[in-house]
Amino acid sequence: MTVKKIILCVDDEQSLSIQKVTLETRGYRVMTCNTALEAMSIFGNGTVDLVLSNVDLPDAPGLELVRRIKELSPELPIVLLSAQKRAFLTDAPVDLFLRKGTYAPAELLERIRLLLVKRRGPRRADHASMPRRATAC
Repeated sequence: MTVKKIILCVDDEQSLSIQKVTLETRGYRVMTCNTALEAMSIFGNGTVDLVLSNVDLPDAPGLELVRRIKELSPELPIVLLSAQKRAFLTDAPVDLFLRKGTYAPAELLERIRLLLVKRRGPRRADHASMPRRATAC
């Protein structure tokens, strides 16, 4: 049985429930919260495989949340969403920045899948555990 990847969605808007349903239909386990403080609490449990966050959060800028998470876990993929395009975000330590309303759900799902595969690395066959073919002598 495949272990489900856990995605932490941080957003204070109605789109949070849409993201949750979209991700869960693809087999991801989704944890949701509305503030950076809640996100850090969930992240502190060490069970998150990817963070999907809005830029604008009620208690802290999304960029601050990203910086704190990346300090603790630099390899963790983070996707940042914003309703407004902000040029300065290109310097943010995020793996992907998307402007809300400019992508299809299928595109978001594919990009998340690729970020998780990239983090895991390519699958390699373990030659020692593979059954050997019988050869005729």
